[in-house]
Amino acid sequence: MYSPTTRLLTILELLQSHQRMSGSQLAKRLEVKVRTVRRYIVMLQDMGIPIEAERGPDGAYYLGRGYKLPPLMFNNAEAVALVLGLMMMRAFQFPMEIATIEGAIAKTERVMPENLLDQVRGLQSAITFSASPLPTQLRPAFVSLLSAAVQQGRRVFLRYLAFSGDPSERPFDPYGVVYHLGYWYTSGYCHLRNDLRTFRIDRIIALDQLDQFFEHPADFNALQHVLESLATMPGLYRVEILLQGTMEQVRQVLYPEAGTLEETKAGIIWRRETYELSWIAHLLLRFDFGITIRQPPELREMMQHLAAKALSMNGD
Repeated sequence: MYSPTTRLLTILELLQSHQRMSGSQLAKRLEVKVRTVRRYIVMLQDMGIPIEAERGPDGAYYLGRGYKLPPLMFNNAEAVALVLGLMMMRAFQFPMEIATIEGAIAKTERVMPENLLDQVRGLQSAITFSASPLPTQLRPAFVSLLSAAVQQGRRVFLRYLAFSGDPSERPFDPYGVVYHLGYWYTSGYCHLRNDLRTFRIDRIIALDQLDQFFEHPADFNALQHVLESLATMPGLYRVEILLQGTMEQVRQVLYPEAGTLEETKAGIIWRRETYELSWIAHLLLRFDFGITIRQPPELREMMQHLAAKALSMNGD
C-alpha cells in the first residue's frame, strides 16, 4: 500500500524525467484515479513547487523552468527492484553495454546502508538466471537510435541483410520496437516496399537518422504486427499440416507467430513458410493429437528419419 507521501514524491520524479504528462498518464502510473492526481498536484503547488497545468482535453502537467529535485532516494524495496532488474538485463543480454550495467549496480550499492547492501549482495550471489546466449550479436546503439526515432517520429535510413543473405537499403519510419523470444524487432513503414514491414534489429548492417519526420499511426500495435509478420514470413518451404485437435488444443501448443490456423471439417490446418524444417519436426513430436503432413515432402522424410532413429535406440 503506497502512502500519499510516496505518491507525491513519485509525481515529482515523473514530472522531472518527462517534459509533460497528462493527468491520465500519471493516474495510470500511480494506479489511482485522475481526480486523485489533481488533489496531489494541488498539494504540491501549496508546498511551493511550481507545477504548471495546461487546460483542455489534451492538457498536461509540467514543472516550471529551472526547478530541480534534490538527489533521488530509494527505499529498500525500490533499491532491490532496481538491482534485480539490472541483473536480469545483464543475464538476458539486453541491448546495454555490460560496463554500463555494472556501473549502475556499483553506484547503487555505494549509497546503500549496510543491511540493505547485504540483502542486495545476497540476491546477486544466490540467484542464477537460465539464459542462453543469442546466436547473433546485437548493437545496443541501434536499439537506442530506433527507440529515439519512434519517440520523435523521425525517419531513418537502414541497410539490412536478409535471412537469405541478400543486402538491401531503404528509408524507414519506425513505429515501434519489440523484444520477443530473445530477439529485438522494429516495425513500421518501409519506403522501399511502400508498405508496413518488420525487421530483426541484429540483421541491420547500418543505421542513420534522417532530417525527415513522420506521423505515427494512432492505432498501430507494434507487437501484433511483429507476431503477424513472423507467422506469415516467406521461406524456402511451404508447410501445410492437418491437426486432429480442437482450436483450443492447438493454440495451447502453437504460439501466435507459428503460422496461420484454419478451422475446417477435417481438422485444423496449420500453414506457414520457413527456411528450416527441423524445428517443426521436433515440435510435431510433442503434439498429443493426430497429425497429417500435407506438404512439403521433405518434412515427411525428416519425420521418417526421426522415427527410424527412435526405433534404433530401442533395439528394433
